[in-house]
Amino acid sequence: MRLLPALALAAFACMAHAADRAHDEHSFAEPRLVRITATDLDLRVDFDQRVLRGQAIHRLEWATPAAPGPVDLVLDTRELTIERVQARAAEGRWQPVEFSLAEADPILGSRLSIHLPQRLPEVRIRYRSSPAASGLQWLPPALTAGGRQPLLFSQSQAIHARSWVPLQDTPGVRFTYTARIRTAPGLMALMSADNDPAAQPDGDFRFTMPQPIPSYLLALAVGDFRFRPITERGGVWAEPALLERAAAEFADTGRMIEVAESLYGPYRWGRYDLLVLPPSFPFGGMENPRLSFITPTILTGDRSLVSLIAHELAHSWSGNLVTNASWKDFWLNEGFTTYVENRIVEALFGAERAAMETAIGQAALRETLAGLPPERQVLALPPFPGRDPEEALNDVAYVKGQWFLQFLEQRFGREAFDAFLRRWFDAHAFQSVTTDDFLAFLRRELMARQPGRVSEAELAAWIAGPGLPPSATPVVSTRLAAVDAARADWLERRSTAADLDTEGWVTQQWVHFLEDLPADIGAERLVELDAAFRFTGTPNGEIAERWYPITVRAGYFEARPALAQFLRQVGRRKLILPTYRALAETPDGLAFARSLFQQAAPGYHPITRASVQAVLDAAAR
Repeated sequence: MRLLPALALAAFACMAHAADRAHDEHSFAEPRLVRITATDLDLRVDFDQRVLRGQAIHRLEWATPAAPGPVDLVLDTRELTIERVQARAAEGRWQPVEFSLAEADPILGSRLSIHLPQRLPEVRIRYRSSPAASGLQWLPPALTAGGRQPLLFSQSQAIHARSWVPLQDTPGVRFTYTARIRTAPGLMALMSADNDPAAQPDGDFRFTMPQPIPSYLLALAVGDFRFRPITERGGVWAEPALLERAAAEFADTGRMIEVAESLYGPYRWGRYDLLVLPPSFPFGGMENPRLSFITPTILTGDRSLVSLIAHELAHSWSGNLVTNASWKDFWLNEGFTTYVENRIVEALFGAERAAMETAIGQAALRETLAGLPPERQVLALPPFPGRDPEEALNDVAYVKGQWFLQFLEQRFGREAFDAFLRRWFDAHAFQSVTTDDFLAFLRRELMARQPGRVSEAELAAWIAGPGLPPSATPVVSTRLAAVDAARADWLERRSTAADLDTEGWVTQQWVHFLEDLPADIGAERLVELDAAFRFTGTPNGEIAERWYPITVRAGYFEARPALAQFLRQVGRRKLILPTYRALAETPDGLAFARSLFQQAAPGYHPITRASVQAVLDAAAR
């Protein structure tokens, strides 16, 4: 085994002596002084003004409740208008208190300081959100599937909850909540809480979330949603035009829950429902507890992309149940979840399907690593104040984290590792944890029981070392190897595209075929591919994500009308950013991209708009 760079070993050694990996530099809150334990929301949804208005009551737990004298309660906000703040006195009476809102930081928003005469148990904040709230998207009827009713949905991860609720916006603080949501009759309101499948759209909804959650899992959606059951404890919500397709696509959800429970213990959240949102939803899915938000771009009709459902479900154990205490340790959420997702896929669809998906992820990770500085290639990130926590949302956390857990499984054996993970989830349920917490548990519960299987140097290589360590064994997929052979036959002109044996290929094989086409492929070769396989205009977003950048770089201009339609219709950031980046590489393409963005931006979520704008701005410099 080669020696690790001294920097990685030193970084790993310093982790044990770090002041506090649980400290969250992306929040103004001071949870060591006081924590929100429960929140009561009462909000009115105003589609005309595109704002939420109402109040939040926070119940507080002070570290030293009897300490005398005035004290500040510090909360996170972003572009909120704070109208009034009150605190509940010891005798139960509400009294007004002073507050101050600091100048906005471009990343963190504004610190809200509530000046309390003493450590009081509750505060009540009257406020309204901004029409430009970064965590909310307001869609007019024309941009919905039904075309008749408006639609609203939230996206609170990573630090966007503060744009629609004043709170301690950090994954290190967990709270229960209740909510009353009032909206126009005829619209259904849903939250990351106890949604009633029999609820009627009467304009007045009440919710309870009895399990404590971090702020990024606070979620709200309002629209013309209907429900279809899949199992006794779960189903799908969607606009009527998408409901039957979604219910058919997600028919395996019940089996996924059974597999996950057999491996990692009981599902602890009551119901598990899915909400299919419009194509403008910026992510593939969001694991809001009890109600995962899902992109419609996975509705392919062949269930080839439902591993995304397995991923969001897996968060019910890794992420929602056991949560990274700060965004520095995001791999504890996503690396674990990607590992659990793959185990669910293997159990339901076979080892080869799981291997294909892992191999594709590992290839994407290598590409990601090539573009990152060494300090961002590690699992346990150093503190990064002054930078957006969404920088941590990349393949390092997801795939390198998964690969590390697969390495541990290989060294200790699947049976022992499954039991270990189950103990990890049980021992840390409804807690926020750090990498240090995991390493201590790993050493005590697995390494001490099977000494000599994994060395401290190997741990350091995975956790604090850049890139991939020597112990990283790539997964092998026989079906992807057959794709490699077919691609080689076509590239070397031993076969025409039409003669390739692609019968039965699934999305993962097509993705692999496209990803390894040479960078200098000519437009005439793409014409042949397109004639045989009709990539241009494909309804499959994963294929479109790979195909359109290739056409841009090859100068295959015939694909541009369909490319433009794809960018106007889809707002899922992962699917559209590669095409914007390809267009931005040339002056002509950049001008075309700017024109398209101007047309498409009103239908993009604020998160997607900011990401595309950053690509275009960087190209102009």
